[in-house]
Amino acid sequence: MRPRHLAMAVGLAAVWGFNFVVMQVGLRHFPPLLYAALRFSLAAFPALLFVGRPGVAWRWVAGVAASIGVAQFGLMLIGMKAGMPPGLSSLVLQSAALFTVLFAVLFLRERLTRRRVTGLAVAFAGLLLVAYDFGLGAPVGPFLLCVGAAVAWGLGNVIQRKAAPPDPLRFMVWVSALSAPPLLLLSVLAEGLPSLSAPAEGWLSLGYVAFISTLGGFGVWGWLLQRYDASVVAPYALLVPVFGLSSAALFTGEDLSAVELVAAALIVSGVLYAGSRPRAVPRERVLA
Repeated sequence: MRPRHLAMAVGLAAVWGFNFVVMQVGLRHFPPLLYAALRFSLAAFPALLFVGRPGVAWRWVAGVAASIGVAQFGLMLIGMKAGMPPGLSSLVLQSAALFTVLFAVLFLRERLTRRRVTGLAVAFAGLLLVAYDFGLGAPVGPFLLCVGAAVAWGLGNVIQRKAAPPDPLRFMVWVSALSAPPLLLLSVLAEGLPSLSAPAEGWLSLGYVAFISTLGGFGVWGWLLQRYDASVVAPYALLVPVFGLSSAALFTGEDLSAVELVAAALIVSGVLYAGSRPRAVPRERVLA
């Protein structure tokens, strides 16, 4: 990868990692489902006026909107509102890679190699370590909500992989457009009639997550994937929890325990190992 493109990949991981601190700021002023609905509304409009059709069947757009837009962000934001710290949330969300592989094996008939089993087992051990450490001092409910968000993200990744949209940015605009209405309906049913009275920092938070993190972030991600193999680009997503944990410690004072650091190392290294290719052995024994 060229140095300029390498800087783009690392910078994108920093943007997505800092995103969790920004969302925590927004949740001070908006209920979680309304915050998610406003995020996707801003990401969809006015961009929807300048892009064409998504380029894939509408069922794939609806599937990703339901899994990633509604389920993932809805559960994650509710969990963060209930007490899940932003840095820890970014780490738990990384376990979506584990669920992506499991769903790909179940629904796409992808092969489960010995390397993948080993790497995912290490990552799952890290996730259990997070659950143990978090459960010692806080209710387990917020943690389980974030795990549910990771499951939904994994399912959405498989649906998007099946859809194979030709333009990821245009696809994300339409996913945002289809995510906003059900989130708004759920917000009205669960949180009452929406109120848009919020200070400037609340709206700045929404602007960041809608335009910089969602549209800008997925635009850069898609641009890199068009120029490099996914196996080259994807590992840089593992930097997201690194930036998430460090920015949360810096800006919110979130404590990083030794257990969390070990868990982070297990999750990141496990996912990285599962997604890498062996150098010496050209073919691996297939387990399933």
